[in-house]
Amino acid sequence: MGYASPLAFFFSSAVLFLASFPGLVPIGIAQPDFYDPKRVTQISWRPRIFLYKGFLSDEECDHIIKLARSKMARSMVADNGSGNSVKSNVRTSSGMFLQKHQDEVIARIESRIAAWTFLPEENGESIQVLRYQDGQKYEPHYDYFRDPKNQARGGHRYATVLMYLSTVKKGGETVFPNAEGASSQHKDETWSECARNGLAVKPHKGDAVLFFSLHIDGTTDPASLHGSCPVIEGEKWSAPKWIHVRSFEDPQRTSTRGDCSDASEFCPRWAAAGECEKNPLYMIGNNETAGNCRKSCMVCDM
Repeated sequence: MGYASPLAFFFSSAVLFLASFPGLVPIGIAQPDFYDPKRVTQISWRPRIFLYKGFLSDEECDHIIKLARSKMARSMVADNGSGNSVKSNVRTSSGMFLQKHQDEVIARIESRIAAWTFLPEENGESIQVLRYQDGQKYEPHYDYFRDPKNQARGGHRYATVLMYLSTVKKGGETVFPNAEGASSQHKDETWSECARNGLAVKPHKGDAVLFFSLHIDGTTDPASLHGSCPVIEGEKWSAPKWIHVRSFEDPQRTSTRGDCSDASEFCPRWAAAGECEKNPLYMIGNNETAGNCRKSCMVCDM
């Protein structure tokens, strides 16, 4: 049984947990400074894109840039055949990865991302920090992988949270060329030519965009094609957080019959609440990805 709509998928688990299992909700989750749903706007359903105004404070943005500035190196891309990281003119930014929970600020941001997306922290990669200077860009691309090497650990990238650490004077927009609704988005002279090629979001310090690279059934979504427009004036700092369909922290997990276990202590409660039917990709998995609660969903013989 699937979800009636993407909105149901996105919010149903949280509503159910709040009503039935208040002990599962992190302390402070309902406080505006932790996660404020009133700041979130749905931009598109194909792909699913949401904008969170003021997701990060100015101080948090400055802190991330300070941690990263002296460690920046040329950004790489994954080769579609081998899966190895290679340099490419498709992506001309510089970047680095923060360590998970390397300080209290980063740990707080990681928790906030999990609260907003309703996806486990362990499914996420470390936060990457990117800098785009004059003319630098990232051509339209997908965040999900085409090679088996990168899918072996955590499966496909399911969702991306892109945090903007600076406001760009001109250019640097995030553009979705295949998104529906692009023609109805009003764009004046402050938008770059690149941004006119699809649905676009301007980089504003503290804002964050959440979009999904997979459909609810786990298949890849071609509408999630996106890119970073060239910076025309100013400097762009951003921080993407990629979240996989299963744990990214345990590369040894597989989807074989012999691996019939629960990845979370909360699996029995989730199963009792009907999540095996409502969220089968995460709970049970499919032919390509291992589920996180196979034991509690009683699918060990599948």
